[in-house]
Amino acid sequence: MQVYLTLLRRELGSHFLSMTGYVIISTVLGLVGFSIMDILPKLSGTPMDTPITEMFYVTLYFWIILLLTTPVITMRTFAQEKFSGTFETLMTAPVSDLQVVLAKFSAGLMFFMSAWAPVAGYIVFLHRYTNLGAVALQPAVIASTYLGLALIGGLFISLGCFASSLTKSQLIASAVSCGIGVMLFLLSMRSLVPMPMSNWEADVFAHLSMTEHLEDFARGIVSLSAVTYYVTATGFFLYLTLKVVESRRWK
Repeated sequence: MQVYLTLLRRELGSHFLSMTGYVIISTVLGLVGFSIMDILPKLSGTPMDTPITEMFYVTLYFWIILLLTTPVITMRTFAQEKFSGTFETLMTAPVSDLQVVLAKFSAGLMFFMSAWAPVAGYIVFLHRYTNLGAVALQPAVIASTYLGLALIGGLFISLGCFASSLTKSQLIASAVSCGIGVMLFLLSMRSLVPMPMSNWEADVFAHLSMTEHLEDFARGIVSLSAVTYYVTATGFFLYLTLKVVESRRWK
């Protein structure tokens, strides 16, 4: 555990002590601000009982944040160390491959969630100065929304770690991560599938749909199937990352 915590502290330092990290946080907050400007006209009329979190996640800005910031956060995790030559030095230290992978993943996810932390203040501000009903600012709804953010963030961070472990180029790692992320997002959009689907096909698409799962979280509904989906997908990409890291022993 001590080794893991030391690696975690090292990785967190690489995020918070770099200019890139603060650019990412500023970008997230800026795009959140634009999304709030988009939904403000809807809040100026009669009081609403719809959670503000549900209104926010359907905006284009949310998916831009998710699809573009996570590759930038994770592109350095392995690619930069391989390019600079510090990766081999790290792996010759008394640390396990699993500890390295988990530390890099955990640091990326913690940084991702820290960028979203101020959004809770935005929600409180909107509730204070707009016509939002009591349902719009329930602590349970905000908590479930952040849980959904952590789960989908973990999925995309693990995907980014996998992409970064494949190459020495941060640009290629970012492009691969973004490309796979966009494909997963498009797979979630059942409306883009023109053909009629049977019941089992609709069920499969509903289970794979990140948008529908996030809609539940934004409404305060925590679904076990959604949690299982995100945890399983995250574990899958972390397993692939671990196998890529271990593959250096086979060369």
